[in-house]
Amino acid sequence: MKAIVCHELTGPAALRLEEVPEPCPGLGQVRVRVRACGVNFADSLITRGQYQLQPQPPFSPGFEVAGEVLELGAGVTSIAVGDRVIGIAGHGGYAEQAVIDAHRCVAMPAAMSFVHGAAFPVVFGTSHIALWHRARLQAGETLVVHGASGGVGLTAVAIGKQLGATVIATASSPEKLEVARQHGADHLINSRTEDLRVRIKALTDGRGADVVYDPVGGDLFTASLRSVAFEGRILVIGFAGGTVPQIPANHLLVKNVDVIGVNWPAYAELNPHVMTTSFHMLMDWYLAGAIQPYISATYPLEQAVEALHQVVTRQSTGKVIIAVNE
Repeated sequence: MKAIVCHELTGPAALRLEEVPEPCPGLGQVRVRVRACGVNFADSLITRGQYQLQPQPPFSPGFEVAGEVLELGAGVTSIAVGDRVIGIAGHGGYAEQAVIDAHRCVAMPAAMSFVHGAAFPVVFGTSHIALWHRARLQAGETLVVHGASGGVGLTAVAIGKQLGATVIATASSPEKLEVARQHGADHLINSRTEDLRVRIKALTDGRGADVVYDPVGGDLFTASLRSVAFEGRILVIGFAGGTVPQIPANHLLVKNVDVIGVNWPAYAELNPHVMTTSFHMLMDWYLAGAIQPYISATYPLEQAVEALHQVVTRQSTGKVIIAVNE
């Protein structure tokens, strides 16, 4: 079978398309024919040896998979051969087949396409657990979403609106802001040309934002600290801007601010009930037509490096997908 393989931890440029043996499922695992795989910023980290759950080369990146079950490993009773599933693998999704732990697979509704399935779990799961569970966003509150046109950013806009918040979207260009507006953002701020603190204060009658969703870090995090409300919450989603911010604790004390980390994959092992509940809520919204993945680009497996480049350089809006076996 074909797979994108990482032989050295020097970054995405070293990835190569190769013929490799079909994987064999072990105890509690299933072998899946990959139909689509989501592309995530973490896929670049894993090729540099910078991911928290780091495999050693050779391996294939990609952990967000939609496809069909081909084979069951020993002890698997909850899934059948032929089932359409969404799976979260440790790695291995940039391939024609992947082995995934059965407990990390969920049934994919018949009404959902493979491309939507692969675009769904990470971005919607991260944003929903962040806003619903970690920040406990309430109807009537004001939510600021940084990087609002990106994969997780757009889902945060959509989920914020579903939860009844007023959403302020920030992005680095008018084109990206327009995408956020089309997905429900109430107010738009150009993070390159406007003063975030001044605009957020003006839009909230001087109070500041109740919740800030930050997948970017760097200077945007600093601006968030200066524009969050008393008893506001700042969600640390990631550092796509490349800089991990240092937090001045005195700022937290003065305004009773909570800075909240969000590690979505950890819920699969440490609190699966939260992840399962969140997923069912999201699926109900999807089937009702209230939310839908926004796919900005789809690439064949042979162009996986280009797909990942689009995400890493923040050129994409919404979700980028690798279509396999199509």
